Amino acid sequence: MIIIMRPDSTDSDIEGVLERLDDRGYGHHISRGEQRTIIGAIGAPDGEKDLIAGQFSVLPGVERVVPILKSYKLISREHHPRPTPVMIGGAKVGGGHLAVVAGPCSVESRQQMVQTARAVKEAGACALRGGAFKPRTSPYSFQGLGEEGLEYLIAAREATGLPVVTEIMDVRHAEKVAQVADCIQIGARNMQNYDLLKECGRLGKPVMLKRGFASTIEEWLKAAEYIASAGMLDIILCERGIRTFETGTRFTMDLGAIALARRETFLPLVADPSHATGVASLVPPLALAAVAAGVDGLLIEVPPRPDEALSDGPQSLTPAAFSELMKTIRRVAEAVGSEV
Repeated sequence: MIIIMRPDSTDSDIEGVLERLDDRGYGHHISRGEQRTIIGAIGAPDGEKDLIAGQFSVLPGVERVVPILKSYKLISREHHPRPTPVMIGGAKVGGGHLAVVAGPCSVESRQQMVQTARAVKEAGACALRGGAFKPRTSPYSFQGLGEEGLEYLIAAREATGLPVVTEIMDVRHAEKVAQVADCIQIGARNMQNYDLLKECGRLGKPVMLKRGFASTIEEWLKAAEYIASAGMLDIILCERGIRTFETGTRFTMDLGAIALARRETFLPLVADPSHATGVASLVPPLALAAVAAGVDGLLIEVPPRPDEALSDGPQSLTPAAFSELMKTIRRVAEAVGSEV
C-alpha cells in the first residue's frame, strides 16, 4: 500500500508513520515530491490491507492510504504516476531525453576502450558500455578480462568523461563492479537471479535490468521489484529481444513490451537492438523503430573493428556507421518530442 502525506505534513508526522510501519514489521520506501511525500509500505498481508489502511489513514499528516493490488508495488504507476528519469553519472535517461549508450560488447584492451569511448562520444553517445565480466553460451568463448577490464573502463572514463555501464554476473564481484560502474547492468541470463538482484539494490548505484529472453513482462517487472525492495529505485528497464520461432534474427525485439511496460511502471525504458537482431545491418532500423515507439534510450554495440572483436562482432556497428546512425536518431527523436 502507499501512504500519501498531506502537503502540510511535518517531518515529525512522517517519522510517526515510519515508526508505526517499523512496529508492524513492514518495510518502507519514501518518495519526496515538490508537493507531497509518498510512503510505500512493503509486506502488508493482503487480508489485512483494508484494516491497516483504516488505521494509518487517521495518523497525523496522512491524507489517504491506497492499497496496491499489483505484485510489483514500488515500481508501479500506482506508487508513482509519472515517468521518472534516472541519471547515469551526468547522463539523463528519460524525462524527454533520449540517452544513447554505446561501446563494445566486451572489454578487450585499454587502447580499445579509450579509442571507442572517444569515437562514440564524438558521435553523440552520452555513456560508454563494455563488459569486463561476460556471460557466454559456450564455456570456451571469451569470458572477459574481469578486474583487468574494470581498470580499462576507468581509463576510458578518465580520458573522455563518459560514465560507464558494465555488467555484474556474480554477487562475489558486486563491490568491485560498483566501485567502477556509474550504472550496473544485470544481463538477461541473470534477470531472475534474485540474490544478485537484491545485492545490486543495496549497492547504491543505478541498475539497468535486461529482460530475460524467455520472460514475460510481468516477470520482468517483478524482477525490478526485487531491486526496488532492496532500496534502489533508480532502475532502467532494457528490452533486448525475446526468443521466438524466428531464426533469421538472433532474438525478436518486442516493441509492444515497451508500450505495455510504460503503462505499468514509471521507470525509464531503453532498447538494445544489437542483441535483438544479432545482425549489424538490422541494428539501425530497429534502433529507429524503438525511438519512434518512445524508448528513453538505446544500447548499441560499437567496437573499433567489429571484424576483430572477440565477442558479438557480427551485430556490432563500426564507429563510422554509428556516427551516421546518430544523425538519423536525432531526427526521429525530434519528431517524437525527445532530444538526444
